[in-house]
Amino acid sequence: MRHQDFRVRQGTERVGRAAGRLTAEGLLHVIWFGRVALVTGVLLAGLLVWGRTSPETSTVTTVSFAVAVLFTAWSAWHVHIQERAPSRWFLYTQLVFDTVLVTVVVHVTGGAGSAFAALYIPIIAAAAILLPLPGVGIIGALSGGLYLADAIWTQAGEVLSGAILLQVGLFGAIAGVTGLLGDRLRRTGTALGEMESELERLRLDLSDILGSVSSGILTVDEQGRLVFLNPAGEALLGFDARQWVDAPVLEAVGRVSPQLVDHLQRSLSAGDPLYRRTAEVNRNDEVITIGVATTVRDVPGEPRAVTAIFQDITDQERLAMLDRQNERLGAVAELAASMAHEIKNPLASIRSAVEQFTSPRISDEDRQKLTRMVVRESDRLSRLLSDFIDFTRVRVGTRETVEVNGLVRDVLAVAGQHPDAERRAVALRAELPSSKVHLFGAPDILHRAIFNLVLNATQYSPVGGEVRVSVECLDGMRGTPDVGVERPLRIQVEDEGPGVPEEEVSRLFDPFFTTREGGSGLGLALVHRAVEAHHGVVLVENGPSGGARFTMYLPGAESEPNVERADG
Repeated sequence: MRHQDFRVRQGTERVGRAAGRLTAEGLLHVIWFGRVALVTGVLLAGLLVWGRTSPETSTVTTVSFAVAVLFTAWSAWHVHIQERAPSRWFLYTQLVFDTVLVTVVVHVTGGAGSAFAALYIPIIAAAAILLPLPGVGIIGALSGGLYLADAIWTQAGEVLSGAILLQVGLFGAIAGVTGLLGDRLRRTGTALGEMESELERLRLDLSDILGSVSSGILTVDEQGRLVFLNPAGEALLGFDARQWVDAPVLEAVGRVSPQLVDHLQRSLSAGDPLYRRTAEVNRNDEVITIGVATTVRDVPGEPRAVTAIFQDITDQERLAMLDRQNERLGAVAELAASMAHEIKNPLASIRSAVEQFTSPRISDEDRQKLTRMVVRESDRLSRLLSDFIDFTRVRVGTRETVEVNGLVRDVLAVAGQHPDAERRAVALRAELPSSKVHLFGAPDILHRAIFNLVLNATQYSPVGGEVRVSVECLDGMRGTPDVGVERPLRIQVEDEGPGVPEEEVSRLFDPFFTTREGGSGLGLALVHRAVEAHHGVVLVENGPSGGARFTMYLPGAESEPNVERADG
């Protein structure tokens, strides 16, 4: 057996024995007090009428008082001085003694007609609490038997009355009912004890697990009071959990990590968990980065609570930054190689044409063809360089508030005048929230990114097709995809074209990758850079209609989700 199991079992047995001993001792104190009070009262009553009682009665009363006091003193000495737990036989002895004592009192106070005969009932009830079911039967039978024997002795052979027999039957019935109730109570107590033992074991196991994990675990209720903070969390936040249990702790945590408090409050207010969030912790003049995820306990009828699980990811962030730097250097090298390749072909054509110009045998017709080729390749180089300059200039400087609905309408108005849209007779449709939605960013860069998506969708749409642009604020909505964007605003562009082959999805945003004849391969790469510059995410998939669907998630503000349809 593991030490943990032994500790739980030993602690539970100790608690169970202490609880059982406390219950028996409490009832024994009542029995002892009642016993001494009974014999004292009978003795005092006998003294008041001592001259009118027989010597036999006086002797029995005096002896009963002395024996009862001595027996009670011994019982108290046994339990309190010797500190022995009341055993089963000790309890039997107490109850049998009291049954005999009540019988003596009944005998000296009138026999079967004595008012003290009712004292058998509390003794039977006490037996139901202290003894198992057979023991209750024994005490009940002893009470009825002694009462009946005393009645027979007192009436000296006379016919017993029905009241006496009814009294004996009542004792038996009380013994049966109270015995069954006591047995049921003990069974219930045993079951509860086993459940408490299991809960205690689980609690200790959970405490050991939470105490040994390296991640911090912080739980607060909806009033911001601290419910739980494990040792790893104490070390990361620099807190002593014992000083903050059941006390408002968010303000104190906010002084160390405002972002962690913001994550907790967002989960509490929305009732939704958060994943893959980061926060900074200012601890002892050192700033560390923690990764945060939250879970929410939202049980009807109980106060809401949120748990944050966090760990130090400072080293991982530094390594990730180095990886991103290496990736950027690799991307620059790859981009330079791709650019050189794209420029090499037009330059080769122009050089070949220039070399042919110097030939004396070239005809005027060939000279015109070569001239047109030089102009065409020069225009191609110019477009390529213009697109490349746009691609390299995607940087967000000063941000300003951008009203997204108006931005989308402007994009659709410009895209609708593009030759590709007019030639293909493509309809542009917008699905916009009825209320305004905003985000902070560079309007020109956002306009260019959305325009490139709409133009790309137009160029791949069939003649007479439709391109749909939708805007939706997802902040606080249940079921929002976790893309790591704060207050996500979703902008979707969907066409009715052939869709995107699965093998091309991973390369679709690479610079100079294109499947369209005459394309530079920088339009979607520009979209990707623009979205990343705004700390957003852009995804591509095939929509329900079979066409491509591009989805941008950008950090936005709250807006009403009601949708209106408008032509772009």
